[in-house]
Amino acid sequence: MAADTSVEMFSKVLENQMLQTTKVVEEQLDAEIQKLDQMDEDELERLKERRLEALKKSQQQKQEWLSKGHGEYREIPSERDFFQEVKESKNVVCHFYKDTTFRCVIIDKHLAVLSKKHIETKFLKLNAEKSPFLCERLGIKVIPTLALVKDGKTQDFIVGFTDLGNTDDFTTETLEWRLGCSDIINYSGNLMDPPFQSQKKFGTIVTKLDKKTIRGKKYDSDSDDD
Repeated sequence: MAADTSVEMFSKVLENQMLQTTKVVEEQLDAEIQKLDQMDEDELERLKERRLEALKKSQQQKQEWLSKGHGEYREIPSERDFFQEVKESKNVVCHFYKDTTFRCVIIDKHLAVLSKKHIETKFLKLNAEKSPFLCERLGIKVIPTLALVKDGKTQDFIVGFTDLGNTDDFTTETLEWRLGCSDIINYSGNLMDPPFQSQKKFGTIVTKLDKKTIRGKKYDSDSDDD
């Protein structure tokens, strides 16, 4: 009974937040329309030029990402390659896997999709058995583990499927949401509304994830076993 009440309260709060957000967006849109109506031809032309310039820069950034291996999910052969890859890109997701762990195949499937959708982030995989030094340095003991690296520093880890609903059947959207919680991708959804297939099934309401903090050396980790 208490759980149902909590779910109902959470739903009402979320609904109110969505209504408030919609109202703000509508007001901003009305203001933009009014502003456009008041512009003369010269102002409209300058606005058009600024938008074309922004589009040009966006395309240049996209090409730069692609040249660095973004836009695909690929395996790197060694620990040395890992350090080189994270130097080149601001946002990197690296899947530490083993051939004998079937859940790694599940992760592979989802990351292959997300790598094409989020080209702002580099998606890699590395065989944990071929990278003992790196696994020890990062404190990786559970496979699969995703290391989330921003600006050359490991910011967070996704260890096993605990943050993904504790099920092998989690959706790509759920993993996308979890990556968004760590700001490692440009997530457009609502972080307060995790897209678990059935939140009631898991008996919890996730409203916030406590991010792991990396202290000390560049790639040190305080991650514990799952």
